[in-house]
Amino acid sequence: MTTTTTLPTRPLGTTGPRVSALGLGCMGMSALYGEADRAESVATIHAALEAGVTLLDTGDFYGMGHNELLINEALRTAPAALREQALTSVKFGALRAVEGDFLGYDGRPDAVKNFAAYSLQRLGTDHIDIYRIARVDPDVPIEETVGAIAELVEAGHVRHIGLSEVGADTLRRAAAVAPIADLQIEYSLISRGIEDRILPAARELGIGITAYGVLSRGLISGHVTRDQTFAPGDFRGMSPRFRGENLGRNLDLVDRLRDVAGTKGVTVAQAAIAWVLAQGADIVPLIGARRRDRLAEALGALDVTLDAAELAAIEAAVPAGAAAGARYPENQMAHLDSEQ
Repeated sequence: MTTTTTLPTRPLGTTGPRVSALGLGCMGMSALYGEADRAESVATIHAALEAGVTLLDTGDFYGMGHNELLINEALRTAPAALREQALTSVKFGALRAVEGDFLGYDGRPDAVKNFAAYSLQRLGTDHIDIYRIARVDPDVPIEETVGAIAELVEAGHVRHIGLSEVGADTLRRAAAVAPIADLQIEYSLISRGIEDRILPAARELGIGITAYGVLSRGLISGHVTRDQTFAPGDFRGMSPRFRGENLGRNLDLVDRLRDVAGTKGVTVAQAAIAWVLAQGADIVPLIGARRRDRLAEALGALDVTLDAAELAAIEAAVPAGAAAGARYPENQMAHLDSEQ
């Protein structure tokens, strides 16, 4: 008999489902962070479900379908009670070459339906819980892309519509077409750009936030060292925040955060995740754990309550705008509607 832990839940906006207060981002199990251990990845998904995590986030382009097949395997081999509680959040639209290069984004209505058909097959399910284009296709009005997802909702293939990395104006245009459950966007102590316009717009529209990069790809996890090297193909090897002098300056911020976390008796990662959790009950952080020990550490953040003084101390240690380097290389920043 399988027993599950009940975690606190949060709503994905006013129209989306309630999900565990932390979701599991599965990308790193297949792509962009070097080699991953398939057995450990499946075990980590199982451990997350057993702990009460209900939201699994993926993209059809993570490992060119590998990640969806991995989630399929994990759910097929999980006890029925755990499998039935899992909700899938899927991004689509990124075009990839055989060598792995990104070739752009496709948000045409026919492409949306094509991507969904393949994802349903790889996931081994009859519906996707939240479906979103990974980046806005500059050649296709967002109204057309969202309208196509709305048709998938009407047909029963998708339950809820999400968005990813869009700005406030695009968010409003999309919400005028169909109900939007949530916006997936980077949000962390060192990536606070959404606070000016995007977060207020989402709250005005009743759209939840699923925050990825809450540990900035491990940069503020407390586990990255100043002499860190990255395997070929690891995104962090070309990320501005991990390169040259930027890495040292950013790890200086981590050292300051470590002092605050130590006073609280928690790890650096737990302090960083708890800070995001404290920014509002409409925000669900996604944790990109690839191993069970990292998952356990992240889930420990749910037991951390930060009072006003502790929040102020964390923000003094890592002030808004203090990060050295952009969050993506320049060519990838150009694809972010949220940064325009």
